[in-house]
Amino acid sequence: MKEKRKPKGTKAEIRAYTKRSRLVGTAIGIVIFVVVIAFSSFLIYSYLNPSSNQPPTPPPELELRAAIVDHLSLTIPNESFNQTVTNILEAAGYAVDYYPGEEATVGFYKNLPTHGYGLIVLRVHSGLREGEKPPLCLFTSERYSETKYSWEQLTDRLTGVAYSEEEAKKGITYFGITPKFVQQDMKGNFQNATIIMMGCNGLTELLYPYPVSPSMPEAFIGKGAKVYIGWDLAVSAGHTDKATIQLLEHLVTERQTIKQAVTEAIVNFRSWLAIQLQTSMRAAEMSKK
Repeated sequence: MKEKRKPKGTKAEIRAYTKRSRLVGTAIGIVIFVVVIAFSSFLIYSYLNPSSNQPPTPPPELELRAAIVDHLSLTIPNESFNQTVTNILEAAGYAVDYYPGEEATVGFYKNLPTHGYGLIVLRVHSGLREGEKPPLCLFTSERYSETKYSWEQLTDRLTGVAYSEEEAKKGITYFGITPKFVQQDMKGNFQNATIIMMGCNGLTELLYPYPVSPSMPEAFIGKGAKVYIGWDLAVSAGHTDKATIQLLEHLVTERQTIKQAVTEAIVNFRSWLAIQLQTSMRAAEMSKK
């Protein structure tokens, strides 16, 4: 059984680096996951008309099928999150498929649209190159090789990623998928599915002053997703887990519109974050006495 890495805590940095094939040399960039801040918030991206602001109503062939892609299980497992989300979805009538981190390979992502899910929860590591430059990369569990997927690497559809700069230097690296991979390599069509992107910087590409095409939201929408929900900044695993549970309760249990569900999840979680910060401050003050 694959040994799980012990996470370094909510303040640990997770970096990603980019490698070109030997034809273009090795250009390494580091993607830095920073600690979540109080004003991070879920945003929604969709090219569709205002009707996309309704609760998920997939066509019959997609109805009531959901997937949890849990790449974070390899480094920051949270069985409570998985069970809670599964219970919420099953209570709403969904059949839920769970994919642990080791199954999140390049081939898995390539075939993801073909499974017919109406709701996909992506609990995955993700980040920007060097912490600030597009494109956004989604981590896979597949070890990186300069000689594998050569054409995909040359055309910026796949890249190399690592959990830290130290691991990158040691060659402990994995394949990461870019928006171009979603756009060009994923098979089939998401057919109006709702995508909940739990990783860092899911929407950050849209905030840049210069054009970024395709961004990750554009790639998923262009591949047939109806709605793409994600974070505009970096986020810790604990933050995104709690906020996503609230989001799903509002969305599938209470049948709120997407706008209502996202808005309430933000308000409620900011309140929770404020309480936690106050508690930490009181604990620190007591320890000084």
